Amino acid sequence: MADHSSNNVPSQKQDNTISLANVLPIPRSRIVLWVNIALSLIVATIGFGVGFGEGILSAQQIILFGIISALLLFLLLNYVATIFDARSAIERAETEAQKDDRQRQTKVAWRNNRIMALAMISLLILYLLLTASIEEFRSIKNLIAFLVLELILLFAFKVSGYFASGRSAFIGLIVLGALIVISSFSIEGFLSAPNVRAILLFAAFLGIASVGQTLVALLGGLDLSIPFVIGSANIALLSLISAGVPSYVAFGFVLVLGGAVGFLNGVMSYKLQGQALIVTLGTGFAVAGFTQIMTSIGSAFAGNVFGTVPGWLSNLAAMNGRFLGMKIPPTIIIWLVIAIVMIVGLRMTAWGRNLYALGGNRGAARLLGISELKYWVACYVISGVFAALTGSLLLGWSGGAFIGVGDPYLFTTLAAVVIGGTSLLGGNGGYGFTVIGVLVLQVLTSFLLGIGLQYEWQQFIFGLLILPMVALYGRSPHIRATV
Repeated sequence: MADHSSNNVPSQKQDNTISLANVLPIPRSRIVLWVNIALSLIVATIGFGVGFGEGILSAQQIILFGIISALLLFLLLNYVATIFDARSAIERAETEAQKDDRQRQTKVAWRNNRIMALAMISLLILYLLLTASIEEFRSIKNLIAFLVLELILLFAFKVSGYFASGRSAFIGLIVLGALIVISSFSIEGFLSAPNVRAILLFAAFLGIASVGQTLVALLGGLDLSIPFVIGSANIALLSLISAGVPSYVAFGFVLVLGGAVGFLNGVMSYKLQGQALIVTLGTGFAVAGFTQIMTSIGSAFAGNVFGTVPGWLSNLAAMNGRFLGMKIPPTIIIWLVIAIVMIVGLRMTAWGRNLYALGGNRGAARLLGISELKYWVACYVISGVFAALTGSLLLGWSGGAFIGVGDPYLFTTLAAVVIGGTSLLGGNGGYGFTVIGVLVLQVLTSFLLGIGLQYEWQQFIFGLLILPMVALYGRSPHIRATV
């Protein structure tokens, strides 16, 4: 009996070890186990340093949270290691056919999730760069904001697959909501009335400038003359007013000139199919140069015009402008009206449907009797008019005329259109999508300014974040490929 009981002792110890391994994930390799312990202690040490440096929590809370974080990370690392152990055991036991099938499934999973992975890795690299370079950025608030943004992007990417027709709009709204939540959490007064008013005003400028870019993109074109027309209209309007031309007449004349530039762009780019980018860029340079020559006659300041801006124009676009007695700049209302007209017009009218038809398949649309030349030129004319309108409104906002006022809009109008989800190949998207892209860009800009980043950092982050956002939307194949 004694021998029989002694033989059961090793068996009982083995059972205890097995039950412990079932409760707590423990990797087979001791080296991996010690590496996990070391990583957990390093993270805990960093947490202690940040916690005591911030001074927000008490010492007991910092120690408690540090210990809990280290334990959770240790368990997570061990869990991942045990998954790889189990996978290795399966790989040793499976046949060649099973291996091929597993590799095929892995490739499909990577192909379906690579955009999400690249986007989240890009954001992680960005966060690490900011944390390492900017002392003010090293805070618990920013760490929590980064983790929240990563989770929201993961949610948006996974759920957006259920929205076949409005995937980009859904993701855009999720990203916009995430930026608003994170900004309001990180920046004091972000949702205050003056700041919201400023965000909407600058979004209105960008949204109005992006009207033409959206229409042209729906046809598969580009208009790079927009920033030059904005700057030219800005100085031309004040120059005409200073010369004694009535302000309303000068305002209307500048819009007509913008339409004339658009007409020139449309005709030339249509005749030189596929060269819209070169044509509009060359036209823009020519218009900006000619306007500076004409407005600098008798003046020593080329590219700048000094004068008095009419009160009605200042009220339209100034931060303290009023609409029907309310503290709302009328430019915001103008943009709202334009957005409604554009969205309804593109979706509900024959003109809008014909525009989508041309962008989707020019040959088929031509067989239906739709004139490609008329629509192509009309879209560029509209683009020129709204670019001139933007330049005129910017004059009311700034109170002075400067040829370079439109420079930021070269990149941002294109970014707003693409981020919103409108395909640059034509036939897919719309102005409603562009509105979402405009708001995303403007809230992002306000956030970067709010955390106090210098201009060069703002440019770097702005460009770096655009890439994963555009990739995240994963625009559908061109409509011609699905017909």
